[in-house]
Amino acid sequence: MSTEPAIRRETGPIRGRYVLSHQGAEAELTWSVLGPDRIIADHTGVPEALRGTGTGRRLVERLVADARAEGFTVVALCPYVRAEARRHPEWADVFV
Repeated sequence: MSTEPAIRRETGPIRGRYVLSHQGAEAELTWSVLGPDRIIADHTGVPEALRGTGTGRRLVERLVADARAEGFTVVALCPYVRAEARRHPEWADVFV
């Protein structure tokens, strides 16, 4: 049984976000649709209360898992997502 807070995915027709809420703080990774099989990860925001907890990394891991499961690729416009992609060469199949 995991004690880590769940990440929820909110999806709209042209934008969406991954959200992790914990103890009244909310972190997010936002994205925009670029095409039927490509999105742009454009922003990651982690409030001070959640910094240093791995929350940002968890949001990117969820993005990568969904991209693999659903067959889409990601343009990493967000500097944090781009840095995580560089740290994890095993994610090269997801990032373009």
